[in-house]
Amino acid sequence: MGNDIFELNNRHSNLTNHLKFEGDGRGNWVTNGKPADQFTSCIDIDIPLTPFTNSLPINRLKLRQGEGQEIQVIYLDLLQNEVKPVRQKYTRLSKSEYQYQNVPNEFEARIEVDELGLVVDYPELFVRLAQIKTD
Repeated sequence: MGNDIFELNNRHSNLTNHLKFEGDGRGNWVTNGKPADQFTSCIDIDIPLTPFTNSLPINRLKLRQGEGQEIQVIYLDLLQNEVKPVRQKYTRLSKSEYQYQNVPNEFEARIEVDELGLVVDYPELFVRLAQIKTD
């Protein structure tokens, strides 16, 4: 399996930041060209400004109803200019609903997804207004 490359350019409060992550899909990362041991065992990323990054572990984990799994992710808080590893837990409640939790439980939400596993409702943060056509 080859390396996955994730680059992020952002500008907030007149500060511009560029981050480059290279991962091997097994939890080994290089950040801006240097080994990033603090992210060992992180497979996914989480950017709080978008629910799309919640779809990544939801689709990767392929949980059965009632099943939950704790994971470690690279958390990119662009507004606070903070990048850190955090633990999260996803539990599949139904065909289209997941319970998301930060571990320790500082935050949780019930997330609704469509048939592709894309987030359509993240209460108080995001709701998709248009339907995606899969034809």
